[in-house]
Amino acid sequence: MTSHLLASIAVGSISLADVGDSLRASFFMFWATLWALILGFSLSGAVQAFVSKDEMQRAMGDHRPATVARASGLGMVSSSCSYAATAMAKSLFQKGADFVTAMAFMFASTNLVVELGIVLIVLMGWEFAAAEFIGGPIMIALLVLTAGFVLRGGVAERARRRLRDGTLGGHDHQAMVGVSEERQDELERTPWSEKLTSKAAWADAASYTMADLTMLRKELVIGYGVAGFLAVLVPMDVWNNVFMTGHGFWTSLQNVIVGPFIAFISFVCSIGNVPMAAALWHGGISFGGVISFIFADLIALPLVLIYRKYYGTRLTRRLFVWFYAVMAASGLAVEGLFTVTGLVPSTRPETIVTTHFEWNYTTFLNLTFLGIFAALYWLHRNRARFGGGIGYAFDPICGMQVRTADAPARATIGGHTHFFCSDHCRERFVADPERFLSGATPPGRDPEPESDAELETRSATDPVCGMTVDIAGAPARRDFEGRTYFFCNPGCATTFDADPHRYAKTGPPAHHREDHP
Repeated sequence: MTSHLLASIAVGSISLADVGDSLRASFFMFWATLWALILGFSLSGAVQAFVSKDEMQRAMGDHRPATVARASGLGMVSSSCSYAATAMAKSLFQKGADFVTAMAFMFASTNLVVELGIVLIVLMGWEFAAAEFIGGPIMIALLVLTAGFVLRGGVAERARRRLRDGTLGGHDHQAMVGVSEERQDELERTPWSEKLTSKAAWADAASYTMADLTMLRKELVIGYGVAGFLAVLVPMDVWNNVFMTGHGFWTSLQNVIVGPFIAFISFVCSIGNVPMAAALWHGGISFGGVISFIFADLIALPLVLIYRKYYGTRLTRRLFVWFYAVMAASGLAVEGLFTVTGLVPSTRPETIVTTHFEWNYTTFLNLTFLGIFAALYWLHRNRARFGGGIGYAFDPICGMQVRTADAPARATIGGHTHFFCSDHCRERFVADPERFLSGATPPGRDPEPESDAELETRSATDPVCGMTVDIAGAPARRDFEGRTYFFCNPGCATTFDADPHRYAKTGPPAHHREDHP
């Protein structure tokens, strides 16, 4: 199999036209799932900002049948995008949901959604849509039944602590979450009626969405990019040669085992794997092999790397083997059921994914959700105006959101302090600050970390309780009559809001706004 692939992607045979076609295919795979990406990450941000740990524990705190069914139902009305579903499942688990139930949600979100069924009907026929909706519950049931054999030794709880402690590797994720811990506690205590009508709360939800997108942006680019190149540069007969034919049950067994492997190495996920599945089906692959391939979008290589970032290497190895076995077994079970009932289709569609724009439901949904994304981005960028996002800054190197109170690295240049997600980003900034500040740095000035004296001058006094507050990491701040007031906690800020004239007149001195742009 490897020799076939290498021969098909010989460097000397790749032309500029091939590269262009590959990039075009990558873009339209992205276009096919764009609205689902926005929906999924938006829901993930809302869950992180609005839903308390106690509420999540009550809704998905175990993996009893009723709880799993409820989680699967929530998944069915959520995003169909594998990347977004993965981020959502992480959020649910981090918030207190049972790990198995969170995984059931993720499986339902990518295999039991209406838009996937519509695409399957259009490209491959109603039988494949029916197989997806019959096989999905089988896959979730197998997932729950076998969980006890996989999640031994407390690996799930260690993964939860990893998420909550922010030890995700590479960048310091705890310093890149959407809002401060104090703000998060305030959000969780706020009644739903107030949260849903609060611009500050929606700004914080948008910040969570942007933080997740920022953390996964490389995986997204790699996933769609490689999928396009493989779809164009590797002829379909190469994929077909990988599958055994003409050997009865052994053909079915081999096909459902190899199907997930093709999904793993092809990088294709979400609805984007349906066109490739249609091409495989047209080339003679078994019914169960195609179904297991579609099921296996959750073990595409970029997603496995995301699991490793979220949950650690040890648990990711178990997840890969567990998911692989469940997906292959479900594909075999579905083929058996459809063979017995005579529902395996006898015709094979010739339609492959279109690489041009069409005015269809995907285009309409994409335009709609691009508008929603623009609104979320506007809320995120203007969150300080609405009382959200206090205590955060953006890393000028990678663009990640960093909590200023405990940023892993910082540097001061031109009198302004910049915060970084890691020492690596700070080193890049220090080596060439003009590049990242667009020439705003005074010539000849070397950026150095703030001294203790400099840090002390960047403090203020909470006008309510009189405590000294670090301006950079203040949990809350308010602008009133041309001055900025900093608070030690959101409670003091709320007290200030109730009667700002009282504290602005009698409280300790605050800083003028222009001193702290």
